[in-house]
Amino acid sequence: MRRAAAGRLLALMLLAACAAKESSRSRRSEPAADLPPDRRDAELLGQEVFELVDRAIDYRGSHQGRPAASFRQMGIDSLTPTTARSLVNLAREPVITVTFRRAASREITSCRGDSQILEEATLNGGRFTVMCTSVSGSQRPMQVGADR
Repeated sequence: MRRAAAGRLLALMLLAACAAKESSRSRRSEPAADLPPDRRDAELLGQEVFELVDRAIDYRGSHQGRPAASFRQMGIDSLTPTTARSLVNLAREPVITVTFRRAASREITSCRGDSQILEEATLNGGRFTVMCTSVSGSQRPMQVGADR
């Protein structure tokens, strides 16, 4: 009887820990309305890129160094109501691109990043650089993330 109770308690603790981690990942802050349109777009895309890179690195770490071949393998949808996501592995390093599905009213259409943004965010108080593509097709690095 004691073992069964201990097992249930352990299962509840694990479930609570997993739920807390998932809810913290899904919490995204909206960029400030006073930002220029290109910065606002880059902030939205950059936050999503950061979250997906973090999850891809977590997946690789928990699967003996094998990267996920797709978002489906990681249990993540590649389409959201506002964005389309793609994953490419270059030498076992995930490169994530997030694109707005409806780019007509946007200044920035997509942004991409790799595992380096995790280190950069750690060293720069939450700020990191993603490569973004504008409506005209030009690409430029943009620094995004929380001002701390």
